[in-house]
Amino acid sequence: MSVWVSEVVMRRGLRFCSRRSLWQQRNFLLSAPIKDSCSPGKQFFHLWSSRQSQTWLSRSPVSSVRFYSQGANHGDDLEYGEHLPSQPADSASAERERKPPFLELLESCGSPSDVLDLTGKYSPTARQVSHCLTHMWATTKKMTDEQRRYELQLMFEHPAFDQLLQRAMKTVVHIRNEDVTYSLLSMVNLGVPQRSRVVQTFLRTCQEKLNDFDEKSLSILASSLEQMEDGANVRALKEGMRLVVEARLPGIKNVMALQTMMRLLGKDAPKDLKWKLEKKALSMTDHFSLPNAQYMISTMATMGFFSKPLLDVCSKKITENIHGIPFNRLFKLLQSCRELLYRDVHLLTSISDYVASSLDIWTNKQLLLFLSVFENLVFCPAALMDAYADKVIANPDVLTLKDLLCVLKVYSSLSYDLQDRRQQFLDSLSHVLSSYLPKIAAFELLKAIYCLCLLGHFPYAPLEQLLQSSVLEKLAGLKFPKSQERMFQMVDVCLRVDRPPLPQPLTVPASVLGDTTPSTPSVNPRLLLDLQSLLEDQAHTMLQEGVMVENFYFIDAAVTKPTPNQTSVCEASIGGGEGCSPAESSERIAVIYAPQTRFCYGTSNPRGPLAVKIRHLKILGYNSVLVTEQDLQSVSKETRIDFLRERIFPQHHRPETQPDEKEHLRS
Repeated sequence: MSVWVSEVVMRRGLRFCSRRSLWQQRNFLLSAPIKDSCSPGKQFFHLWSSRQSQTWLSRSPVSSVRFYSQGANHGDDLEYGEHLPSQPADSASAERERKPPFLELLESCGSPSDVLDLTGKYSPTARQVSHCLTHMWATTKKMTDEQRRYELQLMFEHPAFDQLLQRAMKTVVHIRNEDVTYSLLSMVNLGVPQRSRVVQTFLRTCQEKLNDFDEKSLSILASSLEQMEDGANVRALKEGMRLVVEARLPGIKNVMALQTMMRLLGKDAPKDLKWKLEKKALSMTDHFSLPNAQYMISTMATMGFFSKPLLDVCSKKITENIHGIPFNRLFKLLQSCRELLYRDVHLLTSISDYVASSLDIWTNKQLLLFLSVFENLVFCPAALMDAYADKVIANPDVLTLKDLLCVLKVYSSLSYDLQDRRQQFLDSLSHVLSSYLPKIAAFELLKAIYCLCLLGHFPYAPLEQLLQSSVLEKLAGLKFPKSQERMFQMVDVCLRVDRPPLPQPLTVPASVLGDTTPSTPSVNPRLLLDLQSLLEDQAHTMLQEGVMVENFYFIDAAVTKPTPNQTSVCEASIGGGEGCSPAESSERIAVIYAPQTRFCYGTSNPRGPLAVKIRHLKILGYNSVLVTEQDLQSVSKETRIDFLRERIFPQHHRPETQPDEKEHLRS
């Protein structure tokens, strides 16, 4: 065997040296562009890594391998008879009896290096090369990140790795289309550089065979291209696949294959093709499995394509089978919903309930990621927030500083009311914050205090540290001064309006408040006209447009009206020629026009700064009436006025208002 190998090496070495000198060859391997590799004088290209080009030459003399070009024969240099010496029939039969088949040995390999060791003992056939590459990738999928890095390093340093890639490149035209695509996918996942000759050879072969690829091969190729960086051959294949997919779309029967090709086509796919894909996907919804439904939503996010009918079908499927879905899939699902700006109350509520009911199976990091993505969706997961608050109350010291900041951000943004556990929860968070005061950064302290002020909680020690001159000086040198000014302005107004009972009074220095001149946005004209129409027949009421309170809060309209128990008194006083004191007998109502994003999705619960604004206006003597854009659109003027009358004059609300109109206002 060794004599035979030596002869082959010598024969190939002579052929190699007859074409170019070794010095010229090495320089070409490192520099020749792939597009020129078809020319007669440029027969070689580096197989997989510039770092190992010289060791590859020194230890692996190989024959010339032509890069694929139209009209060339890929098998010119492939000598299938070379890979094993001839053996007598009886000897070969005995060998098969003594040793298990190659694939059985391959399945027992537990790492890429094991596979390469096997290929050093048994020369694999053309198709077995594909199996080897696929199994090498499969063995790394179950490894930890650290173990995977170590095993891949061993793989790249293994002397048989170059030989396997050489064999793969020479046999590519002799294997099935499915094996070509599996081999390419495996090499990409194993980290073989995209610009290496072996990968480029497979890409060019895929271009030539693309019209012959079946649905499965197209799907595997799409998975490979999805992970590859842009390049001439990649772009050509993607464009070719777009044409093939569009032509074969009616005949696609596999959901996963359709989804993989949808992802490959991506955001650049023409709009009419996206609609065709949507139509095809909707025709296959009866065959959707649970993974299909999850993957379809992430696929649509990848495409940047919003299809509510398709999303609703997938959401229903997931909601019905929510239990048992692992963290990664649930989190990816929520992220995709956020990217698509799609929020289904039933789906989000079911995820919240499921996570809350199985709290012990999730790590603290996973729970915080869930809470964070819910907050990004502007959805309040009530069950999860209740359950996590209990977890914090039971063991607050488990929170890291990063955890604490995340919890404060989520709970202050969604303004969730924990009712009788509120104070205990906030005290637990304050305790954790105080433990980090010696090492917390100035900006992180500002963010924490800002969130606590939104929640109406004012721990003295953190507040006192924030307002120290040394801390304020550190903040002055940081970026994002506008965001700092807004947070300091909120802390300032909270201290002035909430007036918390502190051991020593604290005030925010004017130097960190920035420009405190309030902005005065225009009042919605439709809202103003409707208010004027409503109040024109209301005695003893007064309407003020665009009122600024505490030099901080803007009120679109302030309505002053007599209190219900004083209305008759005022009427009698006026009839007798006497006045009625507004201070003693009036009620002030702040009419606030607020975007829908200021509310938790699917509810009328204000959140974040809007919730603080309502809290402060109540302290200042105003009852707030919130009006959204949805309340003023797509309904008649009479319906809008009835809506305002119900909010401002509930005692005068007409009971005959049509229920369907009222429902339409909030739908």
